[in-house]
Amino acid sequence: MSRRRLLGRGAVAGLGAAIGAAAGATAVAAIDRRSPPGSGTAQPGAAQPGAAQPGAAQAGVVEAGLATGTATVPFYGVRQAGVTEDPPAHASFVAFTLPGGTDKRALARMLRLLSDDAARLTQGAPALGDTDAHLAVLPARLTVTFGFGPGLYRAAGLASPVADLPSFGIDRLEARWSGGDLLLQICADDPLTVAHTQRMLIKDARPFAAVRWVQQGFRRSPGVQAAAHTQRNVLGQLDGTANPRDAELHGAVWNPDNSSTLVVRRIRAEIEKWDLLSVTDKENAVGRRMGSGAPLTGSGEHDEPDFAAMDASGLPVMPDFSHVTRAHVTEPSLKILRRPYNYDGAPNAAGHPDAGLIFAAYQRDIAGQFLPIQQRLADKDLLNEWITPIGSAVFAVPPGCAEGGWIGERVLA
Repeated sequence: MSRRRLLGRGAVAGLGAAIGAAAGATAVAAIDRRSPPGSGTAQPGAAQPGAAQPGAAQAGVVEAGLATGTATVPFYGVRQAGVTEDPPAHASFVAFTLPGGTDKRALARMLRLLSDDAARLTQGAPALGDTDAHLAVLPARLTVTFGFGPGLYRAAGLASPVADLPSFGIDRLEARWSGGDLLLQICADDPLTVAHTQRMLIKDARPFAAVRWVQQGFRRSPGVQAAAHTQRNVLGQLDGTANPRDAELHGAVWNPDNSSTLVVRRIRAEIEKWDLLSVTDKENAVGRRMGSGAPLTGSGEHDEPDFAAMDASGLPVMPDFSHVTRAHVTEPSLKILRRPYNYDGAPNAAGHPDAGLIFAAYQRDIAGQFLPIQQRLADKDLLNEWITPIGSAVFAVPPGCAEGGWIGERVLA
């Protein structure tokens, strides 16, 4: 029986679990195999004659690296993972288009299969039928987050909780980075883990949907900065300082049914034009110090901006056109959770960079939270001189699922 037919008949928890366990055991055995004493083959981690022994600092780095590789984030739960956790270093956003004639039954089969894949891979076990099972044993905080676009709800005959964003004057959207019926956000601290997971999920989605676009991004690697650091984008700015935190997250990000929404915007950075500015000009455009991230009226990154402060000439210290001024939100429940990743593609023949930001924003309600901020930015944000939105997509993020369940089962019931 093929893997897809097996899962389509709902037999994942039985025979599927046995197959997966066997595959996982085989993969671990293949990687963790040790040579017998005296065989002449070096055992992993064993000291070799004449080799320099690692000092305490080097040993600490090795141990930290091993911990990073084996760290896991639970897949099952009332909410999906990959939203409020500290973002891993690498991400791939994969959007799919559903073919005509897709119905609830086909969606259920696809989502059951992909959920099973994600549940295994996030815990360091290979997916069923994984021909490269040894690539799955280091999950490195892998998360797979599912997003449902308006087209998926139409295919299921349901009203969509999300709608495409209106057109903004600053947009120069390209079809190759926009839209999508289903999104898989794949994040991990290791790029090989992300690549392997992406390949497995795309392969198993192939009978049900076509790849619409893939956007791959990165952040600082683990250990480079403290875990609580704020992301820097390719323009050198701290990005995410004003994110909701702690108790604020519940009201800003999660709906009562444990669902959320996601906006993905691909924003090209006009880096060569940005490079022509002085530091002072950059800080006035952003409204923050480039080094510390502090607002122009403060000394620390998380100081609250004082929009009433005036300089010696009687002008606002925080310019009305600055990015911070335009994006500022006072009410915690109206904030958005920025979870951005940088991208940096190959430069063109003249050496001009293809770089920017995959701006991922989570919130309860796109119309009530994201849209007012985006409209203010589109109307009068000086930073628009150096950034250009070239892609846009919206997704509902359904609740999580219990062990043995699948993402979307409550939506499609």
